[in-house]
Amino acid sequence: MEKQFVLYIFPTLFIMGTIIINLRYVEISNKLKVGDLAPNFALPDIECKLRNLSDFLADKECKLQSLSDFSNKNIVINFFISAFTSTCTKEMCAFRDSMARLMGLKAQVIGISANDPAVNYAFAEKHKLPFPILSDHKGKVIKKYGVENTNLRGFEGTSDAKRSIFIIDKKGKIQYIWITEDPTVEPNYNQIEKTLAKI
Repeated sequence: MEKQFVLYIFPTLFIMGTIIINLRYVEISNKLKVGDLAPNFALPDIECKLRNLSDFLADKECKLQSLSDFSNKNIVINFFISAFTSTCTKEMCAFRDSMARLMGLKAQVIGISANDPAVNYAFAEKHKLPFPILSDHKGKVIKKYGVENTNLRGFEGTSDAKRSIFIIDKKGKIQYIWITEDPTVEPNYNQIEKTLAKI
């Protein structure tokens, strides 16, 4: 009986171990790297138009913006955690205040968060942000770029973006990636500009 149990349990453990290793390999291999083509996306911006009651009972139709809309520029995608938080506000205002230099480097900044468009609208209006703020409230693009941060706010099932920067050149290739696990850390703005100056 013991021999039969051992013969059964070892192959089972081996198979389970192989599955775990393979899943881990898939997870690692799916992470974006410099030189990869940036995944395309379409997300609603802050300009939501309120429709009539007859139009789906005051449902909102938001304008979608796609990565390909900015194909004539180098793109700085800025995933931020949440509107109105202190570090995110400082970060977005830093991009706002450096827009003249970034435009000189032919760069387009795009902010993406898991906030809904209404919250992003209020955030952009309050701080006079001159670049698109897109809503990934379903988290699909955040997952696609590998920057999902689950349970950050202490509630099970919640999902936000890790603070992260992706610089994408005019050909759609990723030229720079920065991701932090620490929500209080801001990106290196000088390094972003240096990278843009090289591409």
